[in-house]
Amino acid sequence: MKTRMLKWLSTILIAFPCSVLIAEESAFKEQGPTEYRVVEGDTLWGIAEHFLSSPWYWPEIWHANPSIANPHLIYPGDMVQLVYIDGKPMLTVQRSGQTAQRMRDGSYKMSPGSLNATDKLIPSIRETELKSSIPAIPLEAIQSFLVDHRIESAETLATAPYVIAGQEEHIIMGQNDLLYARGKWDGVTPSFGVFRKGQPFYDPETGKLLGYETLRMGLAKVLEVNEDIGRLRVVDSSEDIRTEDLLLPTEERKVDSVFYPSEPEKDVVGKIIHVFSGVRHISLHDVVIINKGKDDLKIGNVLAIMRIGERVRDRRNNDLIQLPEDRAGMLMIFRTFDKTSFGLVIRASSSIRVKDMVKNP
Repeated sequence: MKTRMLKWLSTILIAFPCSVLIAEESAFKEQGPTEYRVVEGDTLWGIAEHFLSSPWYWPEIWHANPSIANPHLIYPGDMVQLVYIDGKPMLTVQRSGQTAQRMRDGSYKMSPGSLNATDKLIPSIRETELKSSIPAIPLEAIQSFLVDHRIESAETLATAPYVIAGQEEHIIMGQNDLLYARGKWDGVTPSFGVFRKGQPFYDPETGKLLGYETLRMGLAKVLEVNEDIGRLRVVDSSEDIRTEDLLLPTEERKVDSVFYPSEPEKDVVGKIIHVFSGVRHISLHDVVIINKGKDDLKIGNVLAIMRIGERVRDRRNNDLIQLPEDRAGMLMIFRTFDKTSFGLVIRASSSIRVKDMVKNP
Protein backbone atom coordinates (compact mmCIF):
# COMPACT_ATOMS: atom_id res chain seq x y z
CA MET A 1 0.00 0.00 0.00
CA LYS A 2 2.85 2.40 0.87
CA THR A 3 4.53 1.90 -2.51
CA ARG A 4 1.27 2.52 -4.36
CA MET A 5 0.59 5.63 -2.33
CA LEU A 6 4.06 7.13 -2.79
CA LYS A 7 3.78 6.72 -6.54
CA TRP A 8 1.18 9.41 -6.84
CA LEU A 9 1.34 11.29 -3.57
CA SER A 10 4.02 13.96 -3.74
CA THR A 11 3.50 15.83 -0.51
CA ILE A 12 0.79 16.74 1.96
CA LEU A 13 0.44 19.81 4.11
CA ILE A 14 -2.30 19.83 6.71
CA ALA A 15 -3.02 23.21 8.26
CA PHE A 16 -5.91 25.15 9.66
CA PRO A 17 -7.70 26.87 8.07
CA CYS A 18 -6.36 25.45 4.80
CA SER A 19 -5.93 21.73 4.05
CA VAL A 20 -3.74 20.99 1.02
CA LEU A 21 -3.13 17.87 -1.05
CA ILE A 22 -0.68 17.65 -3.92
CA ALA A 23 -1.04 14.54 -6.09
CA GLU A 24 -0.06 13.28 -9.51
CA GLU A 25 -2.37 14.45 -12.26
CA SER A 26 -3.53 10.92 -13.05
CA ALA A 27 -5.38 10.84 -9.74
CA PHE A 28 -7.82 13.48 -10.97
CA LYS A 29 -10.66 13.24 -13.47
CA GLU A 30 -9.83 14.61 -16.92
CA GLN A 31 -13.12 16.54 -17.15
CA GLY A 32 -13.58 17.11 -13.43
CA PRO A 33 -14.59 20.41 -11.79
CA THR A 34 -12.14 23.02 -10.54
CA GLU A 35 -14.11 23.82 -7.39
CA TYR A 36 -16.99 22.56 -5.30
CA ARG A 37 -18.95 24.26 -2.51
CA VAL A 38 -19.72 21.90 0.37
CA VAL A 39 -23.41 21.70 1.30
CA GLU A 40 -25.45 19.99 4.00
CA GLY A 41 -25.88 16.30 3.25
CA ASP A 42 -22.51 15.90 1.51
CA THR A 43 -20.12 13.12 2.44
CA LEU A 44 -16.35 13.08 2.04
CA TRP A 45 -16.63 10.04 -0.20
CA GLY A 46 -19.11 11.85 -2.45
CA ILE A 47 -16.96 15.00 -2.61
CA ALA A 48 -13.94 12.90 -3.59
CA GLU A 49 -15.90 11.48 -6.51
CA HIS A 50 -16.28 15.00 -7.96
CA PHE A 51 -12.51 15.39 -8.36
CA LEU A 52 -10.75 12.04 -8.26
CA SER A 53 -10.71 9.32 -10.87
CA SER A 54 -11.30 6.86 -8.02
CA PRO A 55 -12.53 7.84 -4.54
CA TRP A 56 -10.24 5.09 -3.22
CA TYR A 57 -7.47 7.68 -3.42
CA TRP A 58 -9.22 9.61 -0.67
CA PRO A 59 -8.77 6.94 2.06
CA GLU A 60 -5.05 6.89 1.25
CA ILE A 61 -4.96 10.68 1.57
CA TRP A 62 -6.71 10.42 4.91
CA HIS A 63 -4.07 8.08 6.29
CA ALA A 64 -1.06 9.92 4.88
CA ASN A 65 -0.77 11.82 8.17
CA PRO A 66 -1.56 9.18 10.83
CA SER A 67 -0.20 11.34 13.66
CA ILE A 68 -2.82 14.04 13.06
CA ALA A 69 -6.35 13.38 14.36
CA ASN A 70 -9.24 14.20 12.01
CA PRO A 71 -7.02 15.93 9.41
CA HIS A 72 -9.75 16.44 6.83
CA LEU A 73 -12.67 17.89 8.76
CA ILE A 74 -14.60 20.13 6.40
CA TYR A 75 -17.90 21.89 6.88
CA PRO A 76 -20.90 23.15 4.90
CA GLY A 77 -19.93 26.37 3.17
CA ASP A 78 -16.26 25.40 2.71
CA MET A 79 -14.88 25.50 -0.82
CA VAL A 80 -12.86 22.58 -2.21
CA GLN A 81 -10.70 23.87 -5.07
CA LEU A 82 -8.41 22.28 -7.65
CA VAL A 83 -5.43 24.54 -8.36
CA TYR A 84 -1.97 24.09 -9.92
CA ILE A 85 1.29 25.05 -8.19
CA ASP A 86 4.58 24.52 -10.03
CA GLY A 87 2.65 22.52 -12.60
CA LYS A 88 1.24 20.05 -10.07
CA PRO A 89 -2.47 19.70 -9.25
CA MET A 90 -3.47 20.51 -5.70
CA LEU A 91 -6.71 20.31 -3.76
CA THR A 92 -7.31 23.03 -1.22
CA VAL A 93 -10.08 23.27 1.34
CA GLN A 94 -10.87 26.88 2.14
CA ARG A 95 -12.97 27.80 5.13
CA SER A 96 -16.09 29.74 4.27
CA GLY A 97 -15.28 33.39 3.59
CA GLN A 98 -11.48 32.94 3.42
CA THR A 99 -8.97 32.46 0.60
CA ALA A 100 -5.30 31.50 0.62
CA GLN A 101 -2.29 32.45 -1.52
CA ARG A 102 0.84 30.28 -1.47
CA MET A 103 4.02 32.26 -0.80
CA ARG A 104 7.55 31.41 -2.04
CA ASP A 105 8.68 30.27 1.39
CA GLY A 106 5.89 27.71 1.57
CA SER A 107 3.63 29.71 3.86
CA TYR A 108 0.09 30.81 3.01
CA LYS A 109 -1.14 34.38 3.04
CA MET A 110 -4.73 34.51 4.22
CA SER A 111 -7.44 37.00 3.48
CA PRO A 112 -8.48 39.17 6.46
CA GLY A 113 -10.14 37.06 9.08
CA SER A 114 -9.24 35.38 12.34
CA LEU A 115 -5.53 35.30 11.34
CA ASN A 116 -3.20 38.16 10.48
CA ALA A 117 -2.54 38.38 6.76
CA THR A 118 1.16 37.53 7.19
CA ASP A 119 0.79 34.68 9.70
CA LYS A 120 2.58 31.48 8.69
CA LEU A 121 0.31 28.47 9.08
CA ILE A 122 1.55 25.65 11.28
CA PRO A 123 0.02 22.13 11.13
CA SER A 124 -2.44 21.87 13.99
CA ILE A 125 -5.60 20.17 15.20
CA ARG A 126 -8.89 22.00 15.42
CA GLU A 127 -11.36 20.55 17.91
CA THR A 128 -15.04 20.95 17.06
CA GLU A 129 -18.33 19.16 17.50
CA LEU A 130 -18.43 16.11 15.23
CA LYS A 131 -22.03 16.72 14.25
CA SER A 132 -21.07 19.93 12.42
CA SER A 133 -18.47 18.36 10.11
CA ILE A 134 -19.04 16.52 6.86
CA PRO A 135 -19.12 12.76 7.57
CA ALA A 136 -17.19 10.18 5.58
CA ILE A 137 -20.36 8.25 4.75
CA PRO A 138 -24.11 8.96 5.16
CA LEU A 139 -24.69 8.32 8.86
CA GLU A 140 -28.46 8.13 8.47
CA ALA A 141 -27.98 4.93 6.46
CA ILE A 142 -26.25 3.13 9.34
CA GLN A 143 -27.63 4.81 12.47
CA SER A 144 -29.94 2.00 13.56
CA PHE A 145 -27.26 -0.62 12.86
CA LEU A 146 -24.86 1.05 15.29
CA VAL A 147 -27.20 0.42 18.23
CA ASP A 148 -30.24 -1.71 17.41
CA HIS A 149 -28.66 -4.68 15.62
CA ARG A 150 -26.13 -7.23 16.82
CA ILE A 151 -24.80 -10.58 15.68
CA GLU A 152 -24.50 -12.84 18.74
CA SER A 153 -23.23 -16.39 19.09
CA ALA A 154 -25.55 -19.28 19.92
CA GLU A 155 -23.70 -19.71 23.23
CA THR A 156 -24.29 -16.09 24.27
CA LEU A 157 -28.00 -16.28 23.52
CA ALA A 158 -28.42 -19.68 25.21
CA THR A 159 -27.04 -18.36 28.52
CA ALA A 160 -28.75 -14.95 28.52
CA PRO A 161 -31.62 -14.21 30.95
CA TYR A 162 -35.01 -14.27 29.23
CA VAL A 163 -38.41 -12.66 29.83
CA ILE A 164 -40.95 -15.01 31.42
CA ALA A 165 -43.86 -12.65 32.14
CA GLY A 166 -45.01 -9.12 32.72
CA GLN A 167 -46.88 -7.76 35.71
CA GLU A 168 -50.25 -9.49 36.17
CA GLU A 169 -49.10 -12.16 33.70
CA HIS A 170 -49.03 -9.77 30.75
CA ILE A 171 -47.29 -11.28 27.71
CA ILE A 172 -46.69 -7.93 25.96
CA MET A 173 -44.83 -5.09 27.69
CA GLY A 174 -43.85 -1.52 26.86
CA GLN A 175 -42.29 1.57 28.41
CA ASN A 176 -42.72 1.88 32.22
CA ASP A 177 -44.11 -1.67 32.50
CA LEU A 178 -42.66 -4.21 34.92
CA LEU A 179 -41.34 -7.52 33.67
CA TYR A 180 -39.87 -10.67 35.19
CA ALA A 181 -36.93 -12.53 33.70
CA ARG A 182 -35.13 -15.74 34.57
CA GLY A 183 -31.46 -16.56 34.30
CA LYS A 184 -28.03 -16.00 35.80
CA TRP A 185 -27.40 -12.51 37.19
CA ASP A 186 -24.00 -10.98 37.88
CA GLY A 187 -25.34 -8.61 40.55
CA VAL A 188 -23.51 -5.58 39.10
CA THR A 189 -25.17 -4.82 35.75
CA PRO A 190 -27.79 -2.11 36.43
CA SER A 191 -29.69 -2.40 33.16
CA PHE A 192 -30.03 -4.69 30.18
CA GLY A 193 -30.93 -4.29 26.56
CA VAL A 194 -33.97 -6.33 25.60
CA PHE A 195 -33.32 -8.19 22.36
CA ARG A 196 -35.22 -10.62 20.16
CA LYS A 197 -33.44 -13.53 18.52
CA GLY A 198 -33.61 -13.32 14.74
CA GLN A 199 -32.41 -15.37 11.83
CA PRO A 200 -29.22 -17.44 11.85
CA PHE A 201 -26.31 -16.74 9.51
CA TYR A 202 -24.09 -19.47 8.11
CA ASP A 203 -20.74 -19.36 6.36
CA PRO A 204 -21.41 -20.06 2.66
CA GLU A 205 -18.06 -21.86 2.34
CA THR A 206 -18.02 -24.09 5.44
CA GLY A 207 -21.70 -24.21 6.40
CA LYS A 208 -20.78 -23.33 10.02
CA LEU A 209 -23.06 -21.15 12.10
CA LEU A 210 -21.63 -17.62 12.37
CA GLY A 211 -24.24 -16.23 14.76
CA TYR A 212 -27.79 -14.96 15.10
CA GLU A 213 -29.22 -11.58 14.29
CA THR A 214 -30.49 -9.96 17.50
CA LEU A 215 -32.83 -6.96 17.33
CA ARG A 216 -33.11 -4.43 20.13
CA MET A 217 -36.63 -4.06 21.53
CA GLY A 218 -35.87 -1.75 24.45
CA LEU A 219 -33.99 -1.17 27.69
CA ALA A 220 -34.90 -2.47 31.17
CA LYS A 221 -33.54 -1.44 34.57
CA VAL A 222 -32.96 -4.09 37.25
CA LEU A 223 -35.04 -3.43 40.39
CA GLU A 224 -34.34 -6.59 42.37
CA VAL A 225 -33.14 -10.17 41.97
CA ASN A 226 -34.42 -13.14 43.97
CA GLU A 227 -32.34 -16.24 43.21
CA ASP A 228 -32.70 -16.69 39.43
CA ILE A 229 -35.73 -14.38 39.00
CA GLY A 230 -35.19 -10.70 38.29
CA ARG A 231 -37.76 -7.91 38.39
CA LEU A 232 -37.10 -5.07 35.96
CA ARG A 233 -38.80 -1.92 34.72
CA VAL A 234 -38.87 -1.08 31.01
CA VAL A 235 -37.39 2.40 30.69
CA ASP A 236 -37.39 2.54 26.90
CA SER A 237 -38.98 0.48 24.13
CA SER A 238 -39.04 0.76 20.36
CA GLU A 239 -41.12 -2.40 19.89
CA ASP A 240 -43.47 -4.49 22.03
CA ILE A 241 -41.48 -6.66 24.44
CA ARG A 242 -42.67 -10.27 24.62
CA THR A 243 -42.00 -13.38 26.65
CA GLU A 244 -38.81 -15.21 25.67
CA ASP A 245 -37.12 -11.99 24.60
CA LEU A 246 -33.51 -11.95 25.79
CA LEU A 247 -31.63 -9.64 28.15
CA LEU A 248 -28.10 -8.70 27.09
CA PRO A 249 -25.73 -6.26 28.81
CA THR A 250 -25.69 -2.86 27.18
CA GLU A 251 -22.52 -2.24 25.19
CA GLU A 252 -20.24 0.31 26.78
CA ARG A 253 -18.66 1.55 23.59
CA LYS A 254 -18.38 4.80 21.74
CA VAL A 255 -20.69 5.01 18.74
CA ASP A 256 -18.42 6.34 16.01
CA SER A 257 -19.70 9.22 13.91
CA VAL A 258 -16.40 9.69 12.07
CA PHE A 259 -14.75 6.86 10.15
CA TYR A 260 -11.16 6.62 8.95
CA PRO A 261 -11.23 4.63 5.69
CA SER A 262 -8.29 2.27 5.28
CA GLU A 263 -7.14 -0.87 3.54
CA PRO A 264 -7.22 -4.05 5.69
CA GLU A 265 -3.91 -4.89 7.33
CA LYS A 266 -4.06 -8.47 6.06
CA ASP A 267 -5.37 -10.15 2.92
CA VAL A 268 -9.12 -10.61 3.25
CA VAL A 269 -11.34 -12.72 1.03
CA GLY A 270 -14.94 -13.08 2.13
CA LYS A 271 -18.51 -13.06 0.90
CA ILE A 272 -21.65 -11.02 1.35
CA ILE A 273 -24.07 -13.26 3.24
CA HIS A 274 -27.03 -10.94 3.86
CA VAL A 275 -28.53 -7.60 2.86
CA PHE A 276 -30.85 -5.89 5.33
CA SER A 277 -33.04 -4.24 2.71
CA GLY A 278 -34.29 -7.68 1.70
CA VAL A 279 -33.86 -6.97 -2.01
CA ARG A 280 -32.34 -9.31 -4.55
CA HIS A 281 -29.99 -6.74 -6.07
CA ILE A 282 -27.88 -4.76 -3.61
CA SER A 283 -27.42 -1.07 -4.36
CA LEU A 284 -25.71 2.08 -3.10
CA HIS A 285 -26.02 2.69 0.68
CA ASP A 286 -27.45 -0.76 1.42
CA VAL A 287 -26.16 -2.36 4.63
CA VAL A 288 -24.79 -5.88 4.24
CA ILE A 289 -23.24 -8.59 6.41
CA ILE A 290 -20.00 -10.29 5.40
CA ASN A 291 -18.55 -13.52 6.79
CA LYS A 292 -15.40 -11.94 8.27
CA GLY A 293 -15.12 -10.59 11.80
CA LYS A 294 -12.91 -8.55 14.10
CA ASP A 295 -9.90 -10.87 13.69
CA ASP A 296 -9.65 -9.88 10.03
CA LEU A 297 -11.20 -6.42 9.83
CA LYS A 298 -11.30 -3.07 11.60
CA ILE A 299 -13.90 -0.33 11.53
CA GLY A 300 -13.23 1.84 8.49
CA ASN A 301 -11.71 -0.90 6.32
CA VAL A 302 -12.72 -0.56 2.68
CA LEU A 303 -13.27 -3.68 0.57
CA ALA A 304 -13.81 -4.18 -3.13
CA ILE A 305 -16.99 -6.05 -4.10
CA MET A 306 -16.37 -8.59 -6.85
CA ARG A 307 -19.31 -9.89 -8.84
CA ILE A 308 -18.99 -13.66 -9.23
CA GLY A 309 -18.81 -14.55 -12.91
CA GLU A 310 -21.66 -16.60 -14.33
CA ARG A 311 -21.33 -20.13 -15.66
CA VAL A 312 -22.16 -20.20 -19.34
CA ARG A 313 -22.17 -22.93 -21.94
CA ASP A 314 -19.65 -22.85 -24.77
CA ARG A 315 -21.90 -24.05 -27.55
CA ARG A 316 -18.99 -24.87 -29.83
CA ASN A 317 -17.27 -27.21 -27.34
CA ASN A 318 -20.47 -28.04 -25.46
CA ASP A 319 -18.96 -27.46 -22.01
CA LEU A 320 -19.55 -25.05 -19.11
CA ILE A 321 -17.21 -22.10 -18.62
CA GLN A 322 -16.84 -20.00 -15.45
CA LEU A 323 -16.59 -16.34 -16.47
CA PRO A 324 -14.06 -14.23 -14.54
CA GLU A 325 -15.11 -12.02 -11.63
CA ASP A 326 -15.78 -8.32 -12.19
CA ARG A 327 -15.47 -5.40 -9.78
CA ALA A 328 -18.99 -4.29 -8.93
CA GLY A 329 -18.48 -1.74 -6.15
CA MET A 330 -16.95 -0.99 -2.77
CA LEU A 331 -18.08 -1.19 0.84
CA MET A 332 -16.86 0.24 4.12
CA ILE A 333 -16.90 -1.75 7.38
CA PHE A 334 -18.60 0.21 10.17
CA ARG A 335 -19.14 -2.46 12.84
CA THR A 336 -17.41 -5.76 13.60
CA PHE A 337 -18.39 -8.86 15.59
CA ASP A 338 -16.60 -12.13 16.37
CA LYS A 339 -17.24 -13.81 13.02
CA THR A 340 -19.18 -11.25 10.97
CA SER A 341 -19.16 -7.54 10.13
CA PHE A 342 -21.59 -4.87 8.96
CA GLY A 343 -20.62 -2.97 5.81
CA LEU A 344 -22.14 -0.05 3.92
CA VAL A 345 -22.06 -0.12 0.11
CA ILE A 346 -20.37 3.17 -0.81
CA ARG A 347 -20.01 2.51 -4.52
CA ALA A 348 -22.05 0.34 -6.88
CA SER A 349 -21.02 0.31 -10.53
CA SER A 350 -23.05 -2.77 -11.44
CA SER A 351 -25.50 -5.22 -9.92
CA ILE A 352 -24.42 -6.71 -6.57
CA ARG A 353 -25.88 -9.85 -5.00
CA VAL A 354 -25.64 -11.95 -1.87
CA LYS A 355 -22.69 -14.39 -2.15
CA ASP A 356 -20.63 -11.92 -4.19
CA MET A 357 -17.01 -11.79 -3.07
CA VAL A 358 -15.32 -9.03 -1.06
CA LYS A 359 -11.55 -8.56 -0.89
CA ASN A 360 -8.79 -6.00 -0.51
CA PRO A 361 -9.30 -3.13 -2.95
